[in-house]
Amino acid sequence: MDTEATWIKQIKLKSSQAAADALISSYYKEIYAYVYKQTMNKEMSMDLTQEIFISMLKSIAHFDGKRASFRTWLYKIATNRIVDYYRSKTYKSGRTAAVLDDELMGTEDFTLTVENKQQVEDIVAVVNRLDVSAQQIFRLKFFAEYTFAEISALLQFSESTVKTKYYAMIKKIKNSLEADSYGSRPSKSSVPSSPSRPIPD
Repeated sequence: MDTEATWIKQIKLKSSQAAADALISSYYKEIYAYVYKQTMNKEMSMDLTQEIFISMLKSIAHFDGKRASFRTWLYKIATNRIVDYYRSKTYKSGRTAAVLDDELMGTEDFTLTVENKQQVEDIVAVVNRLDVSAQQIFRLKFFAEYTFAEISALLQFSESTVKTKYYAMIKKIKNSLEADSYGSRPSKSSVPSSPSRPIPD
């Protein structure tokens, strides 16, 4: 039995605080980075990350390692918490539009690129208006960099459905943001890189 499985077993059977602390520590920076990329707010990201791990510990008795890896299961909890967070508050769009790559359907894995907080907020504002399953797909693909196959297994959609939904979302986001861009579109060479993955101090 590997170390992670041992921690999970100790938490389930003995409510081991030491095992819980070790399990959380092993994933904290990764989950925090995933949350931060979607909020661009350090304090909010720390709060949401804490809530995600509290939820994880409350529901770990139902975790079945035969159905999914712990990491995959944890990302589903994190994604659902982020979706709930944005659904629980008024999040208005209408800010300066983000810059998006022109290529839409020409590659297998079309990637959006953003460079700053404003651009992330613009994208998230559009994503927040999508249905829950669409949000889950987009957040896992764009912010967690999951493959279509991994998302398919996690959300129990066919891979073709995941791809179709994702590319449809890309088009919807692109069109929505371009509507506010006033026709200002830099060349592809000026498209910024993906946001970094900061970690808390």
